[in-house]
Amino acid sequence: MNTTAATAPGYTLGQMILYMLRLGTFGFGGPVALVGYMHRDLVERRSWISDADYREGLALAQMMPGPLAAQLGIYLGYVHYRVVGATLAGIAFVLPSFLMVVALGWAYAHFGGLSWMQATFYGVGAAVVGIIAMSAYKLTMKTIGTNRLLWAIYLTLAAVTVITESEIAWLFIVGGLLNWFWRAPPKWLSKGGVNALAATQAPTVSGVLSGLDLPLLGQIGLFFAKAGAFVFGPGLAIVPFLYGGVVTEHHWLNDKQFVDAVAVAMITPGPVVITVGFIGYLVAGFAGACVAALGTFLPCYLFTVLPEPYFKKYGKLPAVKASSTASRPQRLARSPAR
Repeated sequence: MNTTAATAPGYTLGQMILYMLRLGTFGFGGPVALVGYMHRDLVERRSWISDADYREGLALAQMMPGPLAAQLGIYLGYVHYRVVGATLAGIAFVLPSFLMVVALGWAYAHFGGLSWMQATFYGVGAAVVGIIAMSAYKLTMKTIGTNRLLWAIYLTLAAVTVITESEIAWLFIVGGLLNWFWRAPPKWLSKGGVNALAATQAPTVSGVLSGLDLPLLGQIGLFFAKAGAFVFGPGLAIVPFLYGGVVTEHHWLNDKQFVDAVAVAMITPGPVVITVGFIGYLVAGFAGACVAALGTFLPCYLFTVLPEPYFKKYGKLPAVKASSTASRPQRLARSPAR
């Protein structure tokens, strides 16, 4: 039985939407800071969400590909108000920063670049680094604690990420399996059996906005849906994938434009992957921005809402819990990239 659903929430859906709007408007610091704000505000200060529900949402968000903070915000909206709450909370969290990057995209296109971006970033950067450091420490101690195996996984992934300057997805899976086999070894392991693992695919999104270049919008929707569906890791982990498609494969932007798009993500609040809205605007105007954002965030929405009932039912099983716990230090190892 879902005890959360049976308990009357101490807040209204409107209050949750207003909170997510405010967080999306003023929440600087990247994914680690944003999920830290959610715990501080919704669990510690307001007691809208129980610590158990928060941890469950964080574990699910860290198991799935896509932007961590957005996924957690969607989950917290789902806790008491189900699909409607998840949908409105997710939109409210993403909408402010989306409007900001679209406005910056318009200014960039009409005034021939934004040379002040780099200077602004350096001014904001010092405060953001401090926010990231504090939030990373709190989240690390909360999720890893004194577990030596998790610390080993965390430090190993951090070292690999620094040395290779990339995120290796199969190590994410290996870490989860390692902690699973160590903390809750399956019965078949002792009997010499074998097991198979399967991966799911998320649906892709094609934009339909007005009568603009529909083939181009379809390309944008497909590419950014793949980015949202198959890229693990918060923060700027999505940037190498975007560069390969936007600059190298499709030649939608040049190197300077892409660097400017990353700068926009760094100086705006909300999820860092909202830079896809800026990129989409430069490629195909407002329609391109909408399609790029929808393509990126729809998979993470589905990856949060669809498995939630099953995760709530089976997430406390030792094997699932061990695997999801091991995923946390690996995504933390990638987080300081905001």
